[in-house]
Amino acid sequence: MASQVTNYKCPMCTGPMQYSGASGRLECEYCGSSFEVAEVEAMFKEQEEKAAEAKAQQDASSWNTDEFSTDWGAASEGMKSYSCPSCGAELICDETTAATCCPYCGNPTVIPGQFSGALKPEFIIPFRKDKASAVAALKEHYKGKRLLPNSFVSGNHIDDMQGVYVPFWMFDASAREEAHFHGTTSSKSVVGNKEIITTKHYDVLRNGEMSFEKIPVDASSRMPDGHMDSIEPYDYSELKAFSTAYMPGYLADKYDVEAEACGERMEVRCSDSIRAAVRSTTDDYESVDTLSERVVVNKGAVHYAMLPVWLLATKWNNQDFLFAMNGQTGKLVGDLPVDKKKALGWFAGIFACLCAIFIVVGSVIMDIPLKSGTIFLDILIPLLIAAISLAVMKGKMKSVGYTAAGKYVTEGGLKLSLKTDRFMRTTTEERIIEKNDAPKS
Repeated sequence: MASQVTNYKCPMCTGPMQYSGASGRLECEYCGSSFEVAEVEAMFKEQEEKAAEAKAQQDASSWNTDEFSTDWGAASEGMKSYSCPSCGAELICDETTAATCCPYCGNPTVIPGQFSGALKPEFIIPFRKDKASAVAALKEHYKGKRLLPNSFVSGNHIDDMQGVYVPFWMFDASAREEAHFHGTTSSKSVVGNKEIITTKHYDVLRNGEMSFEKIPVDASSRMPDGHMDSIEPYDYSELKAFSTAYMPGYLADKYDVEAEACGERMEVRCSDSIRAAVRSTTDDYESVDTLSERVVVNKGAVHYAMLPVWLLATKWNNQDFLFAMNGQTGKLVGDLPVDKKKALGWFAGIFACLCAIFIVVGSVIMDIPLKSGTIFLDILIPLLIAAISLAVMKGKMKSVGYTAAGKYVTEGGLKLSLKTDRFMRTTTEERIIEKNDAPKS
């Protein structure tokens, strides 16, 4: 028996309603009526309760089908079926799907039973950016990328971007670090033909503590952590109590990675953040070496939330590429492929142009005779510049990366309980100044 699901029909014309991030209301795409979230919640509360009850009791009574095989093969593992309340079609979804669209009637459908009990999120941030904004952001992301293959742009179905509520665990935590550094400062003086470098050495001790609030870690194994990190932060002022009324028109997953497993990633982010903060208190030294450090992360409360993300998964040359946009702020990330022919062409073009310029400027304008030494420099310098230019262009193709938890530090930031800088010794180093090194009068 398929579990019951709920979709939000317009009370005026029974057409499907979707949540609009622009208006913050549920809108009917047929008659144009719109309703506040609270109104819809009240209207459909009873329907959602029945759906949740039906899911819990779906195996209470059924026809005897013991004679029939239920083995659909390995591909069917974890799949479930639900009945669309609009047209009666059965929707086959995996066990993590919580919202979808009926492929037959197109009605956006919520599976409220998936959020009952322990699975129900505590918070949700509604979509603010619509699909048009996501498509425009992706097109902008392509601009200025000189190494991007033309076939990738033309063959990329950007209109297939989907809005997805991604499950996140949000962690409250505090971290404490005890660190021991060796710091140095130096000064230079000139005596005769000698340069004297004087270095002062310090024993540096730091103990500090930081508190963090609602560090988000995605709880879906299907979502790459780097993408989810890179589209942060979210504006928590728009964090709302969870309601399925925000979900029609978007896909959603429930979590399939436990909080304990996500907590390990949270601890790494906290540790990296406090290390960087403590290290920044030693910026007055010219060099700092870490002698020892110890970080302890104390766990606090954990929250379950659904956060809005626009996603586009695509293939090119048998490689997978994923683009993700923060559905609230509009920040978009996604690594791009590099066209090897374009890369080679840009490298050769930059190198050839610079070689010509160097030779013309040196031999014609500055009247420097062409010798093996000057020719070598006329080739080496353009070669280095072309290589650096190509590296910069390739760097622009990357936008996905790891981020620590610094955005979620509570007010007050790092609190130092120990800050000791003890002078230990002075060392000197002498260097003979060559004639060419002597300062010009």
